[in-house]
Amino acid sequence: MKRVLVTTDYLRPGDEVDGYLRAAGLETVHAPITGRREPEQLVAALDGIDAALVAAGEPLTAEVLARAPRLRVVVRTGVGYDSVDVAAAARLGISVSNLPGVNANAVAEYTIGLLLAGARRLVQSASGVTQGKWPREDGHELRGSTLGLIGYGASARAVVPLARAFGMTVLCTTGVPSDDPGVRFAGLPELLSTSDYVSVHTALTERTRGLLDAPAFRRMKPTALLVNTARGPIVDEDALVAAVRAGEIAGALLDVVGEEPLPPGSPLRGVDGIVVFSHLAGQTAEARAASGRRGAEELVAALEGRARFVVNARNEEE
Repeated sequence: MKRVLVTTDYLRPGDEVDGYLRAAGLETVHAPITGRREPEQLVAALDGIDAALVAAGEPLTAEVLARAPRLRVVVRTGVGYDSVDVAAAARLGISVSNLPGVNANAVAEYTIGLLLAGARRLVQSASGVTQGKWPREDGHELRGSTLGLIGYGASARAVVPLARAFGMTVLCTTGVPSDDPGVRFAGLPELLSTSDYVSVHTALTERTRGLLDAPAFRRMKPTALLVNTARGPIVDEDALVAAVRAGEIAGALLDVVGEEPLPPGSPLRGVDGIVVFSHLAGQTAEARAASGRRGAEELVAALEGRARFVVNARNEEE
């Protein structure tokens, strides 16, 4: 009997996904990730495992994969797969899949929520009341402003109609322009210099790592806000802190950071204008249910040689 490791924390023994995998003749082993997992711990968890349904952040490095000789299938219960060494997996004959677009609606709604929170300074207001104050600063309306989307994958495309409903003009960078009438496509320099809000929706690759650096922040409006629901390392955090403190941009709302959970010594802590959330953009009950079902289906299909979402040369922008 093939054995499946499940590390996604919201998937539990006896749930729908567990039942589906067991009905397919698989033995399930649950080892949920609840924080940083050391490589040796992951190697131990993968001992005797044929397939893995994994959470974001699992460090499936070349070294870890090489020490899991039975492993043949890895499925990410989400979109990003930057924590998996895909090239090493291919060399070892391990199929790696993700679930493109599975949480696009959740991410899009969350993005609009962050835009509203930033425009109206909702977090600062609530924090002030908790501290015994009564903040009454003016906010801004989204209507009439320009939203720049970096990337044009499923989540960015889902943001477009929501932003348009608020009366925003939408710019987007993409290597694959479409005929979407709700969007004007632009290069990154133009997008940065003309947008009131910049929202990140591209994958983390060597090309996008540190994409938003000091020169990028200098291009932005001093009143602009940055939103990141994609991957933390796309943003140079030291450069961001310097830009906010210098007034080069107004602030940032970050759902993702370079190291999660946010370490006590992070430069992002205690900076007025920067608010960090706990990687919740795709975490709705609906998105989690869809991710679990689709992940289990992809895993079973991959074991049978008919995977649908194998990661190869695709350049995911979700």
